[in-house]
Amino acid sequence: MRILVTNDDGINAHGLKICEQIARKISDDVWVIAPEHDQSGVSHSLSLNDPLRLRQLGERLFAVKGTPTDCVIMGARHVLPEPPDLVLSGVNRGRNAAEDVLYSGTVAGAKEAAVLGIPSFALSQAYTSANKAEPHWKTALQHAPAIIERVLKQGIPRDVLVNVNFPDCPPGAVKGVWAATQGKRDQQLLHIDARHDGRGNPYFWIAYARGARPTGKDGTDLAALTDNRIAVTPLRLDLTDQPFLTKLAGLFPTS
Repeated sequence: MRILVTNDDGINAHGLKICEQIARKISDDVWVIAPEHDQSGVSHSLSLNDPLRLRQLGERLFAVKGTPTDCVIMGARHVLPEPPDLVLSGVNRGRNAAEDVLYSGTVAGAKEAAVLGIPSFALSQAYTSANKAEPHWKTALQHAPAIIERVLKQGIPRDVLVNVNFPDCPPGAVKGVWAATQGKRDQQLLHIDARHDGRGNPYFWIAYARGARPTGKDGTDLAALTDNRIAVTPLRLDLTDQPFLTKLAGLFPTS
């Protein structure tokens, strides 16, 4: 099995090395193609107005001056001798749950693979930045290979990617694995943090305020992580809301 590994935190990110180790537990044919610089939050963007600069750093190891989407396309269409059989995107430093999947470059790397018809996983390690401790990388490293192999054995439908979030705890504290739905945060927690630089000029950060933690009863990725469980969430490329489409069809009949 040929595996392409990418991420959005950049070629030097520790999580990329963890993702490569995960891939090597599954196959010996592993290629790494990741962004030259941090591309967190770029979502599914393409570099259309700038050339892609490809830099080889080692055997089957490349950096691209571009986005995670660029990296997957570069790997599948140019660098690899044949398209990969599997794409692993991550391991992201921080969770990609709930609305994060809309912004995440990590998820976008897996999404582009799904667009190309390649089975894919987005892997993210939750952690609490407030305590300034390093993420529990061993949690993803220990648990990811078995999850990936079990899902691949089941088979991933076309146009679907699998989003996996590992909880902020050591490997032995993980309570299990949930097949979870995509959660939703209270968007009232989203706010603009206004500050001033040394010259008195204003600048701004988009930030989240701390809110109530979800309970483990709603079956979402957020709840799973709160309960120290691994969240496995299938995401579809087709964003059509079928129930509302049916109602709109009554408003706008085709004949």
